[in-house]
Amino acid sequence: MKQVEARVLTTQGGKYVRQLCKHWSHKLPVELEGDTGVVTFVGAVATMKADDEAIAVTIRGGNHDDLDRLKDVVAKHIDRFAFREAPLAYAWTWH
Repeated sequence: MKQVEARVLTTQGGKYVRQLCKHWSHKLPVELEGDTGVVTFVGAVATMKADDEAIAVTIRGGNHDDLDRLKDVVAKHIDRFAFREAPLAYAWTWH
């Protein structure tokens, strides 16, 4: 299983995670508890955990190309909800 992670600095992370999960829940399986959201895509799962300083984003899946595509999808969607402070910085690391 491959994994890519980023810590995205923002003090509004909980708000963005909740908005994003609500947005994706119309088309994808989503679990939301507080400021933590889990979105199940075809071939990968994205977990977003917000605290007072940032959103920790982890995307896990079996295919490097799918993860590479999804990291861009997740970043673009977070930036869409964070339009007042976008673009946010995403320093992705692979594991």
